[in-house]
Amino acid sequence: MQIILVSRTKTVPRTLDLASRRMRWRVGAMLAAAVLGCAGLGAALALTVASPRDRALAEIGELKRQVRQQDAQLAAVKQDAQRSLDALAMKLGQLQSQSTRLNALGERLVQAGKLDESEFNFDRDPPVGGVEDTADSTAYTLPQSLEAGIDQLARQFDAQQAQLSALQSLLLDAKIESGLKPTGMPVQGYISSYFGGRPDPFSGHSARHTGIDIAADAGMQVHAVAEGMVTYAGVRSGYGNVVEIDHGNGYMTRYAHNSALLVHPGQRVHIGDAIARVGSTGRSTGPHVHFEVWYGGRVVNPLAYVRSHR
Repeated sequence: MQIILVSRTKTVPRTLDLASRRMRWRVGAMLAAAVLGCAGLGAALALTVASPRDRALAEIGELKRQVRQQDAQLAAVKQDAQRSLDALAMKLGQLQSQSTRLNALGERLVQAGKLDESEFNFDRDPPVGGVEDTADSTAYTLPQSLEAGIDQLARQFDAQQAQLSALQSLLLDAKIESGLKPTGMPVQGYISSYFGGRPDPFSGHSARHTGIDIAADAGMQVHAVAEGMVTYAGVRSGYGNVVEIDHGNGYMTRYAHNSALLVHPGQRVHIGDAIARVGSTGRSTGPHVHFEVWYGGRVVNPLAYVRSHR
């Protein structure tokens, strides 16, 4: 079998002899190449058409995986937030308990200090006011009940702080005032002579006694009956060895007839400090302490002071 190929040009026609084995191989190879080329072209065309859909499906699958991962993270955040809220609620309960104890403590202090209970009502907020600048305020979102509890507790603590501060100031002032007021006996003994008119122990004539005499054993310690500053420690006519203490707030005390002086002028003394020893110097018939209390520049009866308690 022969195939004659004729060109449009005037060239000589070509003849393909299919009887030749070599020619048959060449024609088969050409046909196979054509078939493979068509198959490749079809596959490329199929990939071109199907690729966008596959990519879209792959992207959708990836998005679903990310959504599942975010759901898991959100669930973990919710659990952490719930645990935090539970811990915050527990702490709020503890703070409320502490607030109740503070109220009880404040009420006991008011009673102990003998203050006016109407001025320190721990169940009522003290009046406050002022302009508030909320321009830079930041809002935090909490459950309404928990947020209300925290706000109420914060206001309660502010009220308690204000009341306890005022109570502390009053108690400190009361303590200072109490410390400056002569209270109690300067020495352990008994009162052998009272304040006011009496017969003079040496002349027998009527005389005015400006203090009280407290009989005690010689050498016993004489103690300061209030806080103060020693203004005199020496000998005075009739008093013998004497100590004078200025307590401020208008009070001054005098301790006379001592056998020895244990303080010096300018020395600060506290309640109960030893300032002298019992003796019988000056105009005295035996060991005792002549004790005087001066208030506002005038001598007063010490009996009420020695019988009172701090």
